[in-house]
Amino acid sequence: MSLRRAGPPRITRADDTHLLQVDKRPFTRGKTEMPQERILARYAVETPLSLEAAAEAMAGASTATFVDVPGLTDRLRRRVATSVERIIPGDVVDAPGLPGARGANAAQQATAYRRGEVVLSFPIEGVGTNLPALISMTMGNFFALSQVSGMRLLDLELPESFGRAYPGPQFGIEGTRRLAGVHGRPIIGTIIKPNLGLSPEQTAQKVRQVAEAGVDFIKDDEVMVNPPHSPLKQRVAAVMRVINSFADRTGKKVMYAFNISDELDAMLRHHDLIAAAGGTCVMVSVNSVGYMATLGLRRRCHLPIHAHRNGWDMLTRCPHLGIEFTAWQKLWRLIGVDHLHVNGLGNKFWEPDDSVVASIQAVMAPLFGGHHIVPVIGSGQWAGQAPQTFSRAKTQDLIYLAGGGIFGHPGGAASGVMSIRQAWEAAEKDMALETCASTHVELRQALEKFGSLRS
Repeated sequence: MSLRRAGPPRITRADDTHLLQVDKRPFTRGKTEMPQERILARYAVETPLSLEAAAEAMAGASTATFVDVPGLTDRLRRRVATSVERIIPGDVVDAPGLPGARGANAAQQATAYRRGEVVLSFPIEGVGTNLPALISMTMGNFFALSQVSGMRLLDLELPESFGRAYPGPQFGIEGTRRLAGVHGRPIIGTIIKPNLGLSPEQTAQKVRQVAEAGVDFIKDDEVMVNPPHSPLKQRVAAVMRVINSFADRTGKKVMYAFNISDELDAMLRHHDLIAAAGGTCVMVSVNSVGYMATLGLRRRCHLPIHAHRNGWDMLTRCPHLGIEFTAWQKLWRLIGVDHLHVNGLGNKFWEPDDSVVASIQAVMAPLFGGHHIVPVIGSGQWAGQAPQTFSRAKTQDLIYLAGGGIFGHPGGAASGVMSIRQAWEAAEKDMALETCASTHVELRQALEKFGSLRS
C-alpha cells in the first residue's frame, strides 16, 4: 500500500502482532498535494531526556550532523528528511535499560528514564527501494544515539514500490504442499539426529528410516553444511538415491531441505547440484549469510527456500534492544523465503508461548496482499504440543518439526510420526489427547514417555 498522509498516522495495536494501521490520505506540502510514498517505522524508546527530544534526535540522525552545515536547506529537509509522526508516552523508570545514555547534563546521572513509542516516517526519495539503505536508515545509527537508553524496532510498514522491487516467495504454502504431496494437515518433519558426525551413507540410512516411517519433510541441522565428514556433494547423492527410490516405489517424494549456507557463488552451485539430483528444497541460515546473499540466491533459485533463523535470539532477547519478529520477518518475506522458523510452543529455549504465537500470526498476516509463507514450528516438539498449537495458531498450514519426538519415541520413528498425526487429528476434532490415546497406542506411548501420562 502507498503511505501518503497529511497528518500523523493512526497507530493501533492488533493483538500481539503490532501491525501499523495507517491513514492513506495524500501527503500535503503547502497548497499543493504531492503524493510521495513513505516508509513507516515504529520504535520502543527509553530516554533520560524527554521523548520529544529523543524522537527529534532520531529524526535528525538520518540527514544531519550535530551542527547545521552548508547545503542543508529547508527545501532539502522537506524532500528527504525523516519526520516524527507520533509519540506515545509510556512508563517512567529509575534505571536505564542500556548503558551509555547521557541526559541533559552529561556530568550527572539521570534519575528518571522515560519510555514510550516513537513512529517515524521516511520519504522513499531518500533511500529508494535499496534494501541495505532501508536497513541502514531504520536500524542503523539510531541505536547508537546517546540520547536513548533503550531502543527496539517494533514494526515496519513498507510502500508498494518495495513489493514491486523484490521477488517475494516463489512457492509459499501452496507450492510447498504441492511438492511435499501433503494437504489438509500439517507437514510433519524431522531433523537428522545425530546432527553431526554421520557419514553421507549413514545419513541416507536415517533418511530411509524416517521416509519409511511416513515423515513428509526432513532438514539438515543448522550447523550441518559441508563438513569434511559429510561433504554436501556426497550427502546429496546418497540422500537423493534413497528419496528418489522411495518416490518411485510409493509415489511419495519426501522433501529434504539441504543446508547450503555459504558464500553466494557456492550456494548457487549447491542449489544447482540439488536441483539436478531431483531435490525439492534448500535451506539457508539467513542470519549467517545475510539479506543480500539470500536475495541473490532467491533470484536464481528454482526450489523452495527453507529459512532457519538461528542467531535470531541475539537480535531480540534483550527487551531494551533489537528488533521484534514482526518487523524482521517482513524483510525475509520481501526477499522471498518460502519457510521461516518461528520456534514452537512449550519449546526448550527461553521464548514464551505468547511470543511464538505472535510470530506465527505475523508470518501469516498478508504482506502486499499476499507473500504467504510456511511457519516452521520446532524446538522440543512432540505430539503433546499439537492441540495448543492448533488452538492458538488456528491453522494447519505449517511444518511441524520433531527430532527427539520422532527418533526418541519408544515404539521407534514410525510410531513417533504416527503419534504426531494422531495428536493433530485429535486437535482438529477438539478431542483430549488422553481420550485419543485410549485407542491409539502410539499416542499413548508418547504421552507416557514425554508428557501427561508419564509416571
